[in-house]
Amino acid sequence: MRLTVIGTGYLGAVHAACMADIGHDVLGVDVDPDKIAALAEGRPPFYEPGFDEVLTRALASGRLRFGTSLREAAAHGEVHFICVGTPQRADSRAADLRYVDAVIDGLVPHLPASCLVVGKSTVPVGTTARLTERIAGLVPAGVRAEVAWNPEFLREGFAVEDTLRPDRIVAGTLGREADRTLRRLYAPMLDAGVPYIATDPNTAELVKSAANAFLATKISFINAMAEVCDAAQADVVTLADALGHDTRIGRRFLNAGLGFGGGCLPKDIRAFTTRAQELGVGPAVAFLDQVDEINQRQRTRTVALARQLAGGDLGGRRVTVLGATFKPNSDDVRDSPALAVASALHREGADVRVHDPEGTENARRAHPELRCEADLLTACQGAELVLHLTEWGQYREVDPVKLARVVREPILVDARNALPHKEWRAAGWTVKALGRPSGSDRRATAPATEQLRATIVSPAAKADCATALSPALPTGRPWNR
Repeated sequence: MRLTVIGTGYLGAVHAACMADIGHDVLGVDVDPDKIAALAEGRPPFYEPGFDEVLTRALASGRLRFGTSLREAAAHGEVHFICVGTPQRADSRAADLRYVDAVIDGLVPHLPASCLVVGKSTVPVGTTARLTERIAGLVPAGVRAEVAWNPEFLREGFAVEDTLRPDRIVAGTLGREADRTLRRLYAPMLDAGVPYIATDPNTAELVKSAANAFLATKISFINAMAEVCDAAQADVVTLADALGHDTRIGRRFLNAGLGFGGGCLPKDIRAFTTRAQELGVGPAVAFLDQVDEINQRQRTRTVALARQLAGGDLGGRRVTVLGATFKPNSDDVRDSPALAVASALHREGADVRVHDPEGTENARRAHPELRCEADLLTACQGAELVLHLTEWGQYREVDPVKLARVVREPILVDARNALPHKEWRAAGWTVKALGRPSGSDRRATAPATEQLRATIVSPAAKADCATALSPALPTGRPWNR
């Protein structure tokens, strides 16, 4: 089939390459000419494990090319995927749909024949209906453009796997023809046994919002329990293990720590609550405001722990932060909890050095006030405090004995509860973690890549850190998911 994928961020670029890899003729479109040039040359503009191989293979097959023209896209595709960003609006907690609307306005007037427009971006419920009306006023005479919603469930760091082998495909359509088209398009996945959930567009739109809301709630729940564990001198890791054995609960996403971030989960739950209020059912999801607050509190609490270990004053203290991206296996630093904490430490006067296996350059651009080091030992040289804030696998392999030789004070805050504390303590380190009593040596058993978290400090400390820890509203490039 002839497909266009409009927006070539993490979602769109991977979707375009993977669709070409399974046999479709794909044109990827973006307004950023530098990004398009890089993709056309087989150079991924972001770090995503396995993507470079798929991109190279798809380009070599001749089934994938890139451009910047929506007019060209209109002429090429029988199915058009919308994969642009839907960031939080600057003036509210609602989703900013200007980029979605821009795709419709730039594409539809040039359509030469009837087609299917498929949204993959995360949007408020009711978007399909609104776009259908918008299209009706733009489409050329004799041309029919139907809208369907096929939400993405992509995890950065696992984007290729999630695209080629998703755990489900949700298709919200208004008619049988659109449903048949999507089944044909995804035939290789369906033949492999991937569940296909056919529904209406409203339900499809809600699936993604509800999934993110549920995950955020589970993460913030265990972080709230971490706060209780600190007060009661209990161990949140053992608590999570015990809860996880209950099949109704499960162990995944029950890792207490610094909290979730990124360009999706935080802004999506805010947009969800805003849309529920617009629909008159705000009280039904009011708990999500508390989920968001718990998540932000954990950043503040990590800063408070660092301040305590520094003797109550971070001014002039050398602090090393391990991790800059919002999660491992990505170079994405949007709303990164690690960088929020690093920036807050800097604001309190600390001399902050940041290391990350892949996100150093993006961190340097986002926070020029921080000193970012490409070498781990250089970043830790002379440190009086080391904070582990993003759970990259490389950090679990660090030799604490070797690292102790370059720091000034062997003090570690493991804000992700992911390091082998017993080994670090045996090497002479003082180890502190949220939700765990001093001397606890157990570490989280769930996959480190699923660790996301949150909790509380005194009102005074919270006020001190509020400005530094408030996540920057994602501006997002028009075509960047």
